Amino acid sequence: MFVRIVKMSLHSKFIADFQTMFDEKKSKIRATAGCQLLELYQDKNNPEIFFTYSYWNNESDLENYRNSDFFKSTWKQTKGYFNDKPQAWSVAKKVSLQ
Repeated sequence: MFVRIVKMSLHSKFIADFQTMFDEKKSKIRATAGCQLLELYQDKNNPEIFFTYSYWNNESDLENYRNSDFFKSTWKQTKGYFNDKPQAWSVAKKVSLQ
């Protein structure tokens, strides 16, 4: 398993649109084969910055999702909200305490 972190910076005028879109699509994203968890975060000091965290069984599951028509249309819509280039990381979870 690995974690995919995506940082997105949005124009203020599109924050509500983005949140509505995410709410409409989050269940389908989470239901994608290999997706174990999906979370959305908003920066407390800069409301234009959002992060998604998604947990994937393996990289091929993420790649299958990223090559899907659903992802392509969602990402196309999301890109229209950006005020800066998004950043993404695939990381291995080393420790988790609860």
